[in-house]
Amino acid sequence: MKKLVLGLLSLFLIAGTLTAQEGKKALKKATNAYRTYNTSPADNGDKLQEAIASIETATNAEDTKGSARAWIVKGDIYNSICSNFQTMSAINPEYKKEVDNAAVLAFESYMKAVPMAEKRDVKAVQKGIGEVQGFLVGEGASYYEKQEYADAYTAFQYSLDAHNYLIENGKKSIFADDAAHQDQMYYTGLAALNAKNLEAAKPMFMALKDAGYDKPAVYEALYKLEVENDRDAGLAILEAGRAKFPDDVSLLFNEINHYLADGKLNALVGKLKTAIEKEPDNISLYTTLGSIYDNLYQKALEEKNTDAAKENFDAAFKAYNSALEKDPKFFDAIYSIGALYYNRAAATTKDMNALADDYTKAGLKKYDELRKLVLVQFDEALPYFKQAETLNANDRNTLIALKEIFARKDDLATSTEFKNRLETVEGGGTNESSYFNK
Repeated sequence: MKKLVLGLLSLFLIAGTLTAQEGKKALKKATNAYRTYNTSPADNGDKLQEAIASIETATNAEDTKGSARAWIVKGDIYNSICSNFQTMSAINPEYKKEVDNAAVLAFESYMKAVPMAEKRDVKAVQKGIGEVQGFLVGEGASYYEKQEYADAYTAFQYSLDAHNYLIENGKKSIFADDAAHQDQMYYTGLAALNAKNLEAAKPMFMALKDAGYDKPAVYEALYKLEVENDRDAGLAILEAGRAKFPDDVSLLFNEINHYLADGKLNALVGKLKTAIEKEPDNISLYTTLGSIYDNLYQKALEEKNTDAAKENFDAAFKAYNSALEKDPKFFDAIYSIGALYYNRAAATTKDMNALADDYTKAGLKKYDELRKLVLVQFDEALPYFKQAETLNANDRNTLIALKEIFARKDDLATSTEFKNRLETVEGGGTNESSYFNK
């Protein structure tokens, strides 16, 4: 019995030894396969797969997962994939990388080795991180071009982490000076912003702002990060950017959109005129300016400020016509002029209706004068809505205007036609042709 127990104990010891050796064997196999792959990557794809499978075993086995050497070899394997891809893609742009995120995997492996590294391993870790840093930038750029922003951010951030590690250890980084380092911070921040990783993006852009980084997009990014939570704080950042970069059109447009959203019409006029000076061929700026004047016109009407109403009406008309000078068939401008006249007729109609119960001679006379004026004003709007309908037979607002104008003119047949066309659009259908293009 004693001999049987000793025999069983010996079997367990042998099995335990075999298990304990699993990682070392896998590490040796991975190293040999990796070296063979490196001699001719194009001819040894099977050896690469063998190296990857074996190193995964080694970095998970009990006897080697705590070994810096295993993680360094893993980093070297993935680093070689990047190096081979760089060489081959220069010859053949269609060449595919064997592992898409090889640079990220290589860097993570080297960093895993850092706390485990003995003196003899440190040089290999530093060499590997120095080599993979450039591959991380390239890998991040590739992800960014494919709009895979989360992966781009990871690769870019690792390139910055590699920079910090190398500088701290007295080694050279590919970001040779502050300008290059800040450029990479900028691209990393953009990737984080596009990936909706606001927690990572904001401190990156704040650091660039504090460092005086000379790109207006930093202020644009910070504005977008801030404005959702605090519009005033966002505007303050935008204004600081505008003060620093007064000629930047993108910041100007963000400012215009901010004021539009907040309904600060008077402040917008000057900003839009500035934008037009910078981009005179941007036709939408003219219609936006016309819309602002249109809104100011309607506000002046409500306040019974006749002079201001006329001034803003004329300014709106001029702005819309400036757009038509750029493009005579620009739908938005054509429709907007029609709406400008239509709204003036609607305002006159309101004044007319206020006299409906005034049966005095003066009241009846004034009512009749306004009724005739309403018809004239609707007639002024009509040609523009007709032209708009020829350009877009399915614009809901145009169809509503035409239906109402023809009803006012007692042309019930044409009004009914546009009522039916409107019902087609509102029912999800499409008018196959324009009524006025018949």
